[in-house]
Amino acid sequence: MTKRFALGIFDDEDVLMHAIENVRAAGVKIHEVFTPFPIHGIDDALGIERSRLPIAAFFYGMCGLAFALWMQIYMLGFDWPMIIGGKPHIALPAFIPVSFELTVFFTCHGMVITFYTISKLYPRWRTPVLDVRSTDDKFVMAIELNENSDLNGLSKLLRENGASEVNEKEMTKN
Repeated sequence: MTKRFALGIFDDEDVLMHAIENVRAAGVKIHEVFTPFPIHGIDDALGIERSRLPIAAFFYGMCGLAFALWMQIYMLGFDWPMIIGGKPHIALPAFIPVSFELTVFFTCHGMVITFYTISKLYPRWRTPVLDVRSTDDKFVMAIELNENSDLNGLSKLLRENGASEVNEKEMTKN
């Protein structure tokens, strides 16, 4: 499957932010913007909704806490009950350190797996990069082209909004 993209390359992040607003106002759907460093407010400018990852983090944390409590209550209360220092078999204050550690453990590992899955950052031989300069000092706005797209009009729109160059690139999905 081959996709075609128009790449608007910008030299400055302020010009890029202004161009994003103007290009979206012109009714063009921006596929992605690649920057060499994070830019404050770019998510809002692109119209990206707030992430629901914190909800997943809470769920993973609750699973870790439930597992930790179940494990300790089962082991110390039913499987191998021992009286240690005169405390009862199920002493919740003594369970706090292990419960905290397993809550953090489950949250961290669950979030890494969820983030990589949502971002489609799977292990692969070759990572597709639209323009290598986006990792160094340029800002790249990628607009997906279809058979009805007017590349000349799009190129003119990007140049009017400060793009130093506009390129066409084809990417093959493996």
